[in-house]
Amino acid sequence: MTTTAHLAIPAQLSPRRRWAALAVLMFPVLLVSVDNTALSFAVPSLSRDLAPSGNQLLWIIDIYPLVLAALLVTMGALGDRIGRRRILLIGGTGFAVVSALAAFAPSAGALVAARALLGVFGAMLMPATLSLIRNIFTDASERRMAIAIWAAGFSGGAALGPLVGGWLLEHFWWGSVFLIAVPVLVPLLLLGPVLLPESRDPDPGPIDPIGILLATAALGFLVYAVKAASEHGSIAVLAAGVGAAALVGFVRRMLRSAQPMLDVRLFRNPVFSGALLVNLASVIAIVGFIYFATQHLQLVAGLSPLNAAWLLVPGLVLTVVAGLSAVPAVRRLGARRVVVLGLSFNAVGYAVMAMLGHTGSLAVVLLAFGAISIGVGLSETISNDLALGAVPEHKAGAAAAASETAYEVGAVLGTAVLGTLLNFAYRSGLEIPAGVSADAADQARATLGGAFEVAADLPPVPAEALLDSAVASFDAGVTWTAGIGFLLSLAAVLVARRALRSAD
Repeated sequence: MTTTAHLAIPAQLSPRRRWAALAVLMFPVLLVSVDNTALSFAVPSLSRDLAPSGNQLLWIIDIYPLVLAALLVTMGALGDRIGRRRILLIGGTGFAVVSALAAFAPSAGALVAARALLGVFGAMLMPATLSLIRNIFTDASERRMAIAIWAAGFSGGAALGPLVGGWLLEHFWWGSVFLIAVPVLVPLLLLGPVLLPESRDPDPGPIDPIGILLATAALGFLVYAVKAASEHGSIAVLAAGVGAAALVGFVRRMLRSAQPMLDVRLFRNPVFSGALLVNLASVIAIVGFIYFATQHLQLVAGLSPLNAAWLLVPGLVLTVVAGLSAVPAVRRLGARRVVVLGLSFNAVGYAVMAMLGHTGSLAVVLLAFGAISIGVGLSETISNDLALGAVPEHKAGAAAAASETAYEVGAVLGTAVLGTLLNFAYRSGLEIPAGVSADAADQARATLGGAFEVAADLPPVPAEALLDSAVASFDAGVTWTAGIGFLLSLAAVLVARRALRSAD
C-alpha cells in the first residue's frame, strides 16, 4: 500500500541533494567491504597470535555474515517501521563501538563473540542503504546508476581493504584492521541526520515478535547446518531440521498475516526470486575465491600482506569497472543477457583454476580472479536493481533486506562450503613427517597457516617435508574446490536464463 505522503519525500529532493545523500550512504557500504577483505588478509596473522583451530578460524570469518544474514529480514522490517535513517544511524554507532572492542580481543573465542555482535549492528546498516536508495531515486534510470555506484562501492571497498589492511598488518597488529570502522563511520554519523531523508512504510502494521523469532531461527539454523556439515554431521542434520521447520512456520505466518513483516508473495515474481539467486551465486563465487587466494598469495607464494593485496587490486578494480559498465550494457543487451554474461565469467574463472590451479602459478590465480571479478561486477549490479525494481516502492525495505540476505548467505556459503571443502581436501592430503608430536600434527592439519607455524619449530629436513606436503595438498584442494565452484556457477547461468526471461 503506497501513500502520497510516503512518495513525497524523495520527490522533494533536488538532484544535488539526491547524489549527496548517496555519497553519505557509501560510507557504510565501504566499511562493510573494507572490513571483510581486510580481515581475509589478517588470517595468517590471526593464526599466529590467537592460534585458532581450523573450525575457529572459519567461525571468525563466518560468524559475522551468519548473524547478519539471520537478522537482515528482521532489521529490514524494523527499518520500515521505525525509520530507515534511524536504524542506519543506530547500526553505525554500534558498529563503530564494537569494532573498537574487537581490535583488542584477547582470544579466538572473544573475537568470534565480537564478530557476532558486529553482525547484529551490520544487519541494521545494509538493508537501510538499499531501501533508502530505492526511495530517494524514483526514476528507474537514475536508480540503476545509483545502485551501480552502490555496488561499485562494495568493489572499491574490497580493493581498498587489502591495501589498507596490508599496510596496517605490516606496521601494526591484526586488531588494527577493525579500527578502520571508526573513522569511516564518523562522516555517516555527522552528515546522515542532515542529508538523508527519513522514510518508512506508511502502514507497516505492528511488530511481530513471533515472526522475528521464526525468521532469525530459520536463517541462523539453516546457515549453521551448512557450516557444520563437514565435521558434525548429526548436529548439521538437526540444525537443518530446526531451520526448515522455522522457515515453514515463518512462511505460513506471513501468508496468514494481513500486514506481514515480509510479504513472501514477492517470491512468486520470477524476476525477484531469480535476482536473489544471482546475488547469492555471485557472492559465493568471489568470497570463496578470496578465501583461498589470500592464503595462497601470503603462505604459498610467500608475499607480504601488502604485496599480496596489490596483486588482487587489478581484479577488484575490474569489478568496479564492470559494475559501472553494466548500466549502458543493459540498454544494448538487456538485463538478462548482462546477468548471464556475468555468471558465465564466474564459471570461466573457476574453470581456469580447476584445470591449472594445481600448478600454483600466480598468473593462473590472477587470471581466474580477474574473470570472476568481471562476472561479479556485471551480475551483482543488475541483480540488486532487478530485485528492487520488481517490487512496489513501499516494499523497498523488505526487498532490500531479502537482497542483502542473499548477499550475506552467499558470503557465509562462500567460505562455509568452498572453504570447508578446501580444508577437508587439505587435511586429507597432508602427510605429517615422523617425529612430529600429536599436538603439533593437529595444529598442522587444522590450517595451512598452522602447518607453517609448526614447521618453524622443526629441524630443517622434517620442516621442508611438512611444508612441501602442506603446499601440495593445499593446491590440490584448491583445484578440486574450484571444480565445485565451476559447477555452481554453471548452474547459476542456467537458472538465470530461465528465471529472468521477463526482466528485459
